[in-house]
Amino acid sequence: MDEQFDRQKSFGWMINVVASQAAKNLETELAKHDFPRSLWPTMMCLWEKEGVTQREIAQIAKVENSTTTRIIDKLEVLGLVERRDDPNSRRSYRIYLTKAGRDLKGTLQPVALKVNKEILDVLEPKEQDEMIRLLQKMMPTSV
Repeated sequence: MDEQFDRQKSFGWMINVVASQAAKNLETELAKHDFPRSLWPTMMCLWEKEGVTQREIAQIAKVENSTTTRIIDKLEVLGLVERRDDPNSRRSYRIYLTKAGRDLKGTLQPVALKVNKEILDVLEPKEQDEMIRLLQKMMPTSV
């Protein structure tokens, strides 16, 4: 007998619902700090490593290069990042956080931790660890 599709057992559907809820919760919490969620992936990348190119940010954040350019423009207007000439290429820039961008990490990362905790709180601590381990195992190696 052919396997039947069951939405209630569909990994893709369930992970999408959970991810959508987490994104909505993060957006709500970041809004309390007047920070749009659309800027979050780029800031996360830069808090991990500064001096990367826009192309590298796009690859890490899994967004289009043109989208990354617009986001960096917005972050620059907000005074959170600055573009510096790339010593290895006359056609690209390296992106660095400003002091304000670095300082924002202390305000916004706890927001993300809170959202993650709220999503995972339905699981026991060992289940939470296992969930993270399994998702890490499933992540594409290019991330």
